[in-house]
Amino acid sequence: MALIALGVTGGIGAYKAVEIARGLQKNGHDVVAIMTRSATQFVGPLTFEAITRREVITDQWKPGANADIEHIAIASNIDLLLVAPATANTIGKFANGLADDFLSSLYTATRAPVMIAPAMNSNMFDHPAIARNLETLIARGVHVVDPGSGYLACGWIGKGRLAEPEDVVNSVEQLLKSKPSSSLAGRSILITAGPTFEDIDPVRFVGNRSSGRMGYALAAEALRRGAAVTLVTGPTHLNAPHGATVVKIRSAAEMHAAVMDRTDGQDAIIMSAAVADYSPAEPAKKKMKKGDGPVTITLNRTKDILGDLGKLPSRKQGVPVLVGFAAETNDVTAYAKSKLKEKAADLIVANDVSRSDAGFDVDTNAVTLVTASSAEDIPLQAKSAVAARILDRIEQFLIAVPAKNAKVKA
Repeated sequence: MALIALGVTGGIGAYKAVEIARGLQKNGHDVVAIMTRSATQFVGPLTFEAITRREVITDQWKPGANADIEHIAIASNIDLLLVAPATANTIGKFANGLADDFLSSLYTATRAPVMIAPAMNSNMFDHPAIARNLETLIARGVHVVDPGSGYLACGWIGKGRLAEPEDVVNSVEQLLKSKPSSSLAGRSILITAGPTFEDIDPVRFVGNRSSGRMGYALAAEALRRGAAVTLVTGPTHLNAPHGATVVKIRSAAEMHAAVMDRTDGQDAIIMSAAVADYSPAEPAKKKMKKGDGPVTITLNRTKDILGDLGKLPSRKQGVPVLVGFAAETNDVTAYAKSKLKEKAADLIVANDVSRSDAGFDVDTNAVTLVTASSAEDIPLQAKSAVAARILDRIEQFLIAVPAKNAKVKA
């Protein structure tokens, strides 16, 4: 089984980390605990030592600890770095590459998968700085176990409490069972992400609430599996995953051109962007001045990127594997099945964007994977985990498609 480094940081949720360690061990994993100085104020190292039967690492400067450069030795041997609870301070260190203690040094040194379970006051969790740091980590491929909502230690009620130990352990198991990093080696995947902005005038535009998180999580997961990734992205403040070829666009017309110009050689195309269906017919060259009466803006239908991809000659051979997204507010699966047939796609990822905890501009998602033969519900979880499930399904389609076969013409 796996060797898991369990990072425990300084929050009241540290007591749950004891049960997380126990749960991992019950599943047959070996656990080495790394505690920050603040964490030891909440739970004693002896507790973790008794459970893991390993010496607990609490100090980067312990005499003898650097004889073998211990954080490098552990970084090279672990199968997963799990941080639970992950405080705002630790998340900030990870996001900004600070390495001033053993745990943050281990994070920067390891190439093993990383999973964090944030825990903090609800206002802290909602702070823009924390949101930005989490987005940075997600874009790099860090997996996030979303915190729960309820009564917090500070007396407040809201989102921020550490996820339940069994949920964290289940997330670990799911991640460890995911495909190895070489499963998409030799494959080329194009992914679209984010919104498109359709200009009304030089100041105003028609847009949507897409943050790009789902597309960026897909790009990060595909890169982790060894794929060559082209990311065509609308306006977003996310940092693109390292290693992706990034093409920045603004409008639906620009995205259509960018995608269609790059279809050759792609083994799969994932259209996760929220592309505008309509665009102002004649954007004003100067800022429109407000008046007393109503304003009428004529909107023209934008080009159907997914539909045009479905008409590619190479699609007769089933390449590239074509994946679309359906953001709906009602009859989600029914609309997705209709879209699958209409666009000649292989897979439609459908999600209910009327939910506050899934879809646009949040870190979690719950989707239904719709193919010609099935509809599989994926329960609410971090978008990084949803991305893994989507890539698993795409790999099933790719089994019958030789790498680079998308260049074959009909």
